[in-house]
Amino acid sequence: MRHIYSCPLRWSDMDAFGHVNNVVFLRYLEEARIDFMFRLAPGDGSPSFSGGSVVARHEIDYVRPLVHRHEPVTIESWVTKIGAASLTIAYEIKDPDVTYVRASTVVVPFDLEAQRPRRISAEEREFLQEYVDDGMTSGGAKSAA
Repeated sequence: MRHIYSCPLRWSDMDAFGHVNNVVFLRYLEEARIDFMFRLAPGDGSPSFSGGSVVARHEIDYVRPLVHRHEPVTIESWVTKIGAASLTIAYEIKDPDVTYVRASTVVVPFDLEAQRPRRISAEEREFLQEYVDDGMTSGGAKSAA
């Protein structure tokens, strides 16, 4: 299963060439990741993902330029790896027939009080397992993972 996030484009996202600036795509990925990890986290009152997390790595492939428009762009997110103390989320920023960006982020759960990384809890692992995907799109193209 994949998480779907509809991301609005802002006028300020453009560069001098009328394309969404490459740095802005990191913000788009962050919006989709936060929507996935925090708003979809298990149950009311669950401590899952509430202690914080840090980004350990981003990898981005810019496939096509995205020009500003009024319609939002779709960001599909899924989990490609779950370790003891990290997970990898892959993304595609796309329209139904065009992919603009393929990316991945390594996220490390973080204990804010102790100021150190922590292990993924059993509840978090169970939630993440539902979003593990092999990265194959319906068209058969392999996504960056």
